[in-house]
Amino acid sequence: MTHGDMSESREPEAACETEVREPDPSDSLRTFGAVVQALREHAGLSRAEFATRVQFSKHTVESVELGRRMPDESFVELGEEATGNTGALRKSSRHLTRGEAGLAAWFRRWARLEQVALSLCTYECRLVPGLLQSPGYARAVFEGTVPVAPDEQLEDFMARRMERQRMLFERPTTPFSFIAEEHVFRRRFGDAEQMREMLDHVLELTAPRNVTLQIVPMEAGLHACLDGPVRLLETPKGQRFAYSEGQQNGRLISDAKEVSLLYQRYDTLRSQALNAKDSRGLLERLRGEL
Repeated sequence: MTHGDMSESREPEAACETEVREPDPSDSLRTFGAVVQALREHAGLSRAEFATRVQFSKHTVESVELGRRMPDESFVELGEEATGNTGALRKSSRHLTRGEAGLAAWFRRWARLEQVALSLCTYECRLVPGLLQSPGYARAVFEGTVPVAPDEQLEDFMARRMERQRMLFERPTTPFSFIAEEHVFRRRFGDAEQMREMLDHVLELTAPRNVTLQIVPMEAGLHACLDGPVRLLETPKGQRFAYSEGQQNGRLISDAKEVSLLYQRYDTLRSQALNAKDSRGLLERLRGEL
């Protein structure tokens, strides 16, 4: 900490202020923070000067601007006065939401699109698709993350994962297509009973007519989706989106040409994978081997 930070003066009203950061900042908090910063800079105010106007510490102003803290009502009102009463802070503050527990920040927009999708396609080559994971499998995945997730956060992850799975049953006219590599169902975790529970869970979730699972057998060789896992969906407005995910990041893809290419790859992989009946037969054989 610099000497300047240590000697920072604070207004009397902020003396008892407690710094409460959001455990999982939302996109709306980050957007609001960017608006605060832009208006403050446009008004020619430093963070310290703005902090004096809104009667909070410079540190809190920084936290709000970085999307780490939900602003108090007084912060919004005094911030409006300090930046010229444009109405921007009052209006944007009405749309503030807290982070969604159990969802990675980069996945939230996709998760919201899933809720209204007319169709959803998923190709997975790393692990059993999240929407098909058994509770035991999902917990093993979350417990294996680095850094280790606190117990409370792990339970949030579990609750959200299981909640998302409900749409497979609650939306019986929405087609859900899954393509997964055979090896993801062969990868061992836990004991034989947990493996059987995982395979039974997948068989149960893919039994409805609107849910299709195709497995790419290990002997299939190289195929059209070797660039990695991908998810595809179509909205009620006819828009098509894709989503790809890697280490600590995810990308929502809306460019029409890129999405079209990914749909072509997925459709090609459908012809290279086992059909739904043979895929179920493979899972049943794997279960019998345990």
